[in-house]
Amino acid sequence: MMRQKIVLFGDSLTEQSIRENGWGVPLANAYSRRADVLVRGYGGYNTRWALFLLHHLFPLDSTKPPVATTIFFGANDAALTGRTSERQHVPVQEYKENLRKTVLHLKDCSPIMEIVLITPPPLCEEGRQAYAISLYGENASKLPERTNEVTGQYANACVEIAKEMGVWYINLWSKMQETDGWQKKFLSDGLHLTAEGNTVVYEEVIKVFNEAGLSPDKMPFDFPHHSKIDYKHPERAFQQNICDIQL
Repeated sequence: MMRQKIVLFGDSLTEQSIRENGWGVPLANAYSRRADVLVRGYGGYNTRWALFLLHHLFPLDSTKPPVATTIFFGANDAALTGRTSERQHVPVQEYKENLRKTVLHLKDCSPIMEIVLITPPPLCEEGRQAYAISLYGENASKLPERTNEVTGQYANACVEIAKEMGVWYINLWSKMQETDGWQKKFLSDGLHLTAEGNTVVYEEVIKVFNEAGLSPDKMPFDFPHHSKIDYKHPERAFQQNICDIQL
C-alpha cells in the first residue's frame, strides 16, 4: 500500500508552517505513516504568480495525485496599490478568477481530491506599522501597506469561490476575530502567525479533513505495525502489502 499525499500550497503562511510551532508540523505528525504531508509554500507569492506553478506541482499525468490539497493565498493579493507592497497586489476579481483556475486544475488532476481553500487571516495595521518601524526606523512609511478591511474583501471572495466550486473552505479571517485580543494573540507582526495562530489553522484544517473522511485514525499504516510482525515468520506480515502494491 503506497502512502497517500497531502499537499499544502500557499504563500509564506504555508512556507512557515513547517517551522517550529507551525501548523504543518502537527499535521505531518497526525498523518505519520499514513500520508506524506508535502509543504509547497512560496513566501511573497500571490495567486497570479502561483498559477505558473500548477503544472509543475500538480502534473495532469500524475499516477498518484494528492488525496487532499490546501490552497492558502490572499494575504499578498490584498496588498494596497500605491503602497510599499504594491508589486504583490492582485485585484479582487482577478484573485477570484485565479482561485477558480487553481481549483479547476486540481479537479482535472483528480476528481476525488479533497480541496480546501483557506482565506487570509485578519490583518493588524498597528502590528504591520510596528514591524515596518523595526526594519526602517523613521524612514518607515506612515501609510499602511495592507488593511484588515480590504483583506476581509479577499477572504469573502475566497469563500464565494469555494461555495461556487463546491470545495471545502476555512474562513480564517472571521474565525480568528472571534477571539478577543486576536491582534497579538494570533499575529506576530500583524500578518504572520504566532504559535497560537498556527494552532488555530491546524485545528481548522484537521477538522475539515475529518469531515472529508480523511481522519488520520481511519487511514491505514503503509506497512504493518511492529506488533503485527511474527518474528519467526516476518515475511507473512508483508505479503498482503506486497499484493496491494501489485494490484
